[in-house]
Amino acid sequence: MIVSIGQQKLYFLSGEKEEVVLSVSTSKNPPSCKAESYGTPLGLHAIADRIGDGEPEGTVFKGRVPQGHYRDLPEMDQSRNLITSRILRLRGLQAGKNLGPGCDSYQRYIYIHGTNHEDRIGEPFSGGCIELRNDAIIQLFNEVATGDLVWITLN
Repeated sequence: MIVSIGQQKLYFLSGEKEEVVLSVSTSKNPPSCKAESYGTPLGLHAIADRIGDGEPEGTVFKGRVPQGHYRDLPEMDQSRNLITSRILRLRGLQAGKNLGPGCDSYQRYIYIHGTNHEDRIGEPFSGGCIELRNDAIIQLFNEVATGDLVWITLN
């Protein structure tokens, strides 16, 4: 996979299928690998964890634990940007850039996930993660495996 922050797109490349292009939302903050920056980290990553298999579309995750559908939450909670449907947790592969003290994507809980604010997909809006529409994250989740590579770039 290639995630383009500048284009707000995720390109899924597979030797068996045609390229799939999905709109995403990356961080509203500038790209950054630094802890506490809330920026989307750059560089080479791998899918470390796949979370949510079999959960209904729109399921909210807190601490990677399903909490029910976002429409069933109080209105105040629904206004927040929630982690929904599926989670692909990323691990940085470049020591000193996105792996290790002060910059570790895994320790920062950087995910590819669904959102309850699908109307914001295509523009920078997240807190550092890569967000997709719920149907798109489920589709992607079903096509990828732990260890698959993700390159996050500015272009």
